[in-house]
Amino acid sequence: MSGTAQTQVPVTVLTGFLGAGKTTLLNHILTAEHGRKYAVVINEFGELGVDNDLVVDADEEVFEMNNGCICCTVRGDLIRILGSLMKRRNKFDGIIVETTGLADPAPVAQTFFVDADVREKTRLDAVVTVVDACNILKTLEESSEALHQIAFADVIILNKTDLSDEAGLQNIEDRIRQINRHVRLHRATRGNVALSDVLDQGGFDLKRALTYEPDFLENTEHSHEEGVTSMSFSVSEPLDEEKFQAWIGALLQEQGADILRSKGILSYKGRDERFAFQAVHMMADGDFIGPWKSDEKRDSRLVFIGRNLNRPQLRRGFESCVAR
Repeated sequence: MSGTAQTQVPVTVLTGFLGAGKTTLLNHILTAEHGRKYAVVINEFGELGVDNDLVVDADEEVFEMNNGCICCTVRGDLIRILGSLMKRRNKFDGIIVETTGLADPAPVAQTFFVDADVREKTRLDAVVTVVDACNILKTLEESSEALHQIAFADVIILNKTDLSDEAGLQNIEDRIRQINRHVRLHRATRGNVALSDVLDQGGFDLKRALTYEPDFLENTEHSHEEGVTSMSFSVSEPLDEEKFQAWIGALLQEQGADILRSKGILSYKGRDERFAFQAVHMMADGDFIGPWKSDEKRDSRLVFIGRNLNRPQLRRGFESCVAR
């Protein structure tokens, strides 16, 4: 490695379609015993941020960029945050950028080549794409973003492998290899992979990126899936746990095909702990993730990303879960 490369801060871009398990993998990295300190940049596609609360309470600095995709409307914010981090680079060993599930990683990777200051002080170590073994084949039929995320990956983490059989996993891996023949691919359950499979990958493969998209360094246009929107809701009163579970369960059964992703941080009546709720289509999960801080406002926040979302209907449903 050259002297310049040794002085540059390595950056890992963590991407993957909605619900693939990016935050789970990020938490695995942050809690592992590697003796390193990372600055974390999180981008959400929504009006209210909740991903910052889903990241474990580690000793890392977390920067959150809301209401826009990191590869288009808030890309300038990424450059500014990286510039700010470089002024105190002795406080961390690397940077992890977690993109929104709707991000095309190509423009994100572009940032590390076309911006002179970023190119001088940072080094794109790898684009790591998390793939959902349950939904990826269907997602690839519907989303160009998911295709690009696989195509531009240096490393793919095939996640949720416990929910598929060997034949299904082999079929997925064959499809991935059709898109990205040389990618390093690792299977995982709940993002539990060796850190050596994710970090210190030796640099983003620009030659391969140019093979896939020759105008990679010039093309800055980007658009999202047509019809995909994000809606966020907040209530200040505590929620009734049974009411919420009944409402969200019915909602996902009826509209889960159109709701790509839903997630939230909830305050239940009689509980001093935050509840983290997450769902992909009709599959929902959640758990208590620790107490509310003494100076923290106990608002419940819920985000939906999908098609054909009815804002008044969703707002009324969420508000109906308030404890009386």
